[in-house]
Amino acid sequence: MNKNKHLGIRIDSKLHYKLHYISRYEGRSGNAQILYLIRQCIAKFEKEHGEIELKKNDT
Repeated sequence: MNKNKHLGIRIDSKLHYKLHYISRYEGRSGNAQILYLIRQCIAKFEKEHGEIELKKNDT
């Protein structure tokens, strides 16, 4: 069973504003923009270092 996880982060007002500015420009919500950036980061890492294998307890 695949359960979504919750991740809370604290960011300053300027960073928050700029994130939402860019996300609106690209047609995404702030949350969708963060997920997009995380996926890009993971793809870049895995391209350079190989795929990250998931363990049963980590999912």
